[in-house]
Amino acid sequence: MRSKPISKLRPGLYIVPTPIGNMEDITLRALNILSSVDRIACEDTRNTRRLLERHGIKARLIPYHEHNGAQMRPAIMARLTHGETFALVSDAGTPLISDPGYKLVQKVISSGIYLSSLPGPSAALSALTMSGLPTDRFMFIGFLPAKAAAKIKVLEEIKQINTTLIVFESTNRLSATLGHMVQILGNREIV
Repeated sequence: MRSKPISKLRPGLYIVPTPIGNMEDITLRALNILSSVDRIACEDTRNTRRLLERHGIKARLIPYHEHNGAQMRPAIMARLTHGETFALVSDAGTPLISDPGYKLVQKVISSGIYLSSLPGPSAALSALTMSGLPTDRFMFIGFLPAKAAAKIKVLEEIKQINTTLIVFESTNRLSATLGHMVQILGNREIV
């Protein structure tokens, strides 16, 4: 059972991971923060609203994503400077991992505003732990470029790295990307 909202959070930005798939995969602390902040900055207000409604949380949502970040950052920073509390969430998983947000975090840090990051789900780590590949050393590559030439360049850059590589790819481009990987990375185990 979730405890009551925190009566007075320290003003600042709270990076709050959200579930990947199952809405119950959220920590009690994340629920408490989300129910206590003044506003929640999120990629898609519809997705975040569904999560909040599922857990009985009413909150003020503002969109913050790669397409509006430049215009939204000054407004968010002004509110943070005046002592408000914000949560930053992504649609699924830990914000800033292949998601927008790092420019806001840079502004918060350079302004000396309080910043907190909660632990939580990460698609990259979930995939790694289920892969059966070595987990003692790994490198997160993120999304490969969509265009073939740029993708090939990145694969050429990483081909000598002798560790487990974690790469995100769109299902639409997966077949072509696997072909490029075999051609460039050679005979490597892939999951």
